Amino acid sequence: MTTVTYYYTHVSPWSYLGHARLGEIAARHGASVDYVPLTLGAIFPRTGGLPLAKRAPERQAYRLVELKRWPQRLGIPLNVEPKHFPTDDRPAARLALTAKARGHDIAELSLALMRACWAEERDIADTATLVAVAEACGLDGRALLEEAESGAGQQRLDKACQAALADGCFGAPWYVVDGEPFWGQDRLELVEDALAR
Repeated sequence: MTTVTYYYTHVSPWSYLGHARLGEIAARHGASVDYVPLTLGAIFPRTGGLPLAKRAPERQAYRLVELKRWPQRLGIPLNVEPKHFPTDDRPAARLALTAKARGHDIAELSLALMRACWAEERDIADTATLVAVAEACGLDGRALLEEAESGAGQQRLDKACQAALADGCFGAPWYVVDGEPFWGQDRLELVEDALAR
């Protein structure tokens, strides 16, 4: 079985727009997905990326144009300028990685966290929000959060970011199929082509 390694952050609208589609594509081709949430705060400084607020006005303006196009094209609800963005992406990543370490499939949890940020006006850096989202997915949110906020939780996040950098990741979402990288949800058609091969 082919595995798609998928690096993402819960506060990336592009990760959100491609998240469910990746799962559908993988299922169509009998592939699995290794879900690896990360923090761009560990990726950008190493790869030349800039946080949104530090990008040129022209780049920021075009991002908004694309954020209006893609949700309409895909039929996915998305607030272009959500109330709680930007927000710290580390707590949600640590929570999801802790759930993964406990053997849970984190596809649903990660989608719920993304939806909370991009469609529900919730702050996914807030601990009460993280607990509530996890529990809505049938998980023990408080226990997960306690472990996620420990040294072990941070070590998991550090390891995830190191793996992403080793795979050439410089942005999110980032997909790897048989060593071949793809950046952005608008490359999912090419990811599917790679799986079909």
